Amino acid sequence: MSWEPRPVPSVTPETAPYWEAAADGTLLLRRCPDCELTFYYPRARCPDCLGDDVEWVEADGTGTVYAHTSTETVAAWPEEDLPLVLAYVELDEGPRVMTNVRADPEDVAVGTRVRVEFVDTETEEAVAIPVFVPE
Repeated sequence: MSWEPRPVPSVTPETAPYWEAAADGTLLLRRCPDCELTFYYPRARCPDCLGDDVEWVEADGTGTVYAHTSTETVAAWPEEDLPLVLAYVELDEGPRVMTNVRADPEDVAVGTRVRVEFVDTETEEAVAIPVFVPE
């Protein structure tokens, strides 16, 4: 399966390691050694203390559904991937990630345990999209 025709994220120098790791099947997060915050989305400075000595850490790729909704209709979304379950997943490392949970809406509830999977894109750059599935 391919991600297209859905939009593919733009890769910047700041996010390139994240997308390259995703293309290899690894979920990366940023961690600030100064205040010990682990955070998502990748950025050069810690959103808490504004420290710029942040490091990449490999996530386990597991977490819990924090909130979710679903819809039967999304413009330009492949029909075979509907209904769409959109969720905030609280990763075991702490950060919450807005993502797609690939499951029937009836199988997703607050507290559902999920694990990451990656969907390849057809772009020239190494980009794969992290999505989650129930464990």
